[in-house]
Amino acid sequence: MQDLEDLLARPVRLANDANCFALSETLDGAGLDAALVFGVIMGTGVGGGIVLNGKLHAGPQHIAGEWGHNVLEPDGPLCYCGKQGCVETFLSGPGLVRDWRKQEGDAALEAKDIVARAGQGDPKAEAVMQRYLDRFGRALSVVINILDPDVVVLGGGMSNIARLYTDGRDNVARYVFNDELRTQILPHVHGDSSGVRGAAQLWNPAE
Repeated sequence: MQDLEDLLARPVRLANDANCFALSETLDGAGLDAALVFGVIMGTGVGGGIVLNGKLHAGPQHIAGEWGHNVLEPDGPLCYCGKQGCVETFLSGPGLVRDWRKQEGDAALEAKDIVARAGQGDPKAEAVMQRYLDRFGRALSVVINILDPDVVVLGGGMSNIARLYTDGRDNVARYVFNDELRTQILPHVHGDSSGVRGAAQLWNPAE
């Protein structure tokens, strides 16, 4: 980063896309006015970011919010990070497709097609979706148990699955360490622009 600052002759700040997404949705998106927001990216991968009192929390190792690389099922698929059964291997778009193909589903279908088939009553696709929603509940409940955020904002292509906010939330409630799930689970407001907006918002002119 120092080389880039020298080249531009100005300070530079960097953050990953999930952190930028979380910041954008906190400052003027779905998490507006919330004290603690966990922003989730579920697309080709799975990541997250934490914003506390309007400020991004990256942590000393810059890995805060990286729930996608916690092991959900130790006997699960190999993840690029070297572990097996990471959250990302199940909740990403490729993870859903992998589970579908494992059940001898049509190899030509993408994640959105599998979701649509489940909605049309295809029993094989619905079984895949039930596993997906259960894994979503187990994985996100761990984050909520630790952070107890006011709001979880979902982004990325998989956040367009409407059932995440109904059946998915019910599964989170089943696994979270409380009789009542008070955390809101909401879709993003700014869509694909959130990451870019958050990157711009890393810079506070008053600082």
